[in-house]
Amino acid sequence: MTAEATTREPLLSVRDLVQTFVVRERGGNRAGVVQAVSGVSFDIMPGETLGIVGETGSGKSTLARGVLQAPRPKSGSVVFRGTDLTKLRGRQLLQARQHMQFVFQDPFGSLDPKWQVHSIVAEPLIAYHIGDRTARRKRVEELLDLVGLDPARYGKRHPRELSGGQAQRVAIARSMALDPSLLICDEAVSSLDVLIQAQVLNLFEKLRAELGLSYLFIAHDLALVKQVSDRVAVMYLGKLCEVGPGETLYRQPLHPYTKALLESIPSTEPGGTRASATIKGEPPSPINPPSGCRFRTRCPRATDLCANEEPPPRELAAGHVVACHFPLTVPAPARPGAVSAQTESGAPATPATPAAPATPAAANVKGIG
Repeated sequence: MTAEATTREPLLSVRDLVQTFVVRERGGNRAGVVQAVSGVSFDIMPGETLGIVGETGSGKSTLARGVLQAPRPKSGSVVFRGTDLTKLRGRQLLQARQHMQFVFQDPFGSLDPKWQVHSIVAEPLIAYHIGDRTARRKRVEELLDLVGLDPARYGKRHPRELSGGQAQRVAIARSMALDPSLLICDEAVSSLDVLIQAQVLNLFEKLRAELGLSYLFIAHDLALVKQVSDRVAVMYLGKLCEVGPGETLYRQPLHPYTKALLESIPSTEPGGTRASATIKGEPPSPINPPSGCRFRTRCPRATDLCANEEPPPRELAAGHVVACHFPLTVPAPARPGAVSAQTESGAPATPATPAAPATPAAANVKGIG
């Protein structure tokens, strides 16, 4: 991201996004409410890539679909190019979505198996009544060439006649048909082998450089996200726990969950000793998430304060925001792991007081809000 981009208004500004789903038993009775996304806020600047990482079930895909209003979030705002999408309906929302496109994880699942490639890529142009048949054919050829596919060779093929990488390139060409400003990539390369992953990532970077695209890049592979992202947001059980510049976050994580995720990456160095699993226990149920900090039930630094109060987002370094009572820049609390509201004798426990952060906390910062 250039210095000029940081002085402009955000392309996308999400504030306090909440998405819930009602779960019903087999007989139709209400069993509970899944708190999939809980008060998430972030910005994406023009030409910027924001990566979102987290365990399976953390709410990454639900967040992406909430941005698109598919389905609509329960509350919060999604301001895209100066317009709040949550207030749009019908044709107005359809027109706004023209500039915001989605690239799915499984290219074969998102491409109609009965259609030829040129028809698949032309579909958005037809849906939005852009150009006549000749103009659309020319545009399809340009898009296929842009993503590295020869129109004469691949235009009449069906998805089943393509490799995984070729199919994803077709999906990207289709997403580019309407000249979007933002691409939302939900695990867009996770189903591809390593060599094809690199080719598709290089294509994303080429499109960003040539067309000024912005990306919301969702993945569970932290090493992959680091390669493509200007900033990285770490998500756990429906909340953002840390947001910061990619290099800084990977070099010096501030949240215990981020540190555990990074340490779980297998080492490629000879004699590397990184653990394959460093986070204890299973994620809590999103139907009944823990009080206070949602990571506290698995955090070695948690105290009663973490159970009683939700940690506010604080900016501890330039552009580096963390939602943690005991970030890794301060000493560990005196009673690590004490998350119960009572002592062993049954008497109420006194909440621990966190050490002061290295720099003053910001009440409202870009990234978490």
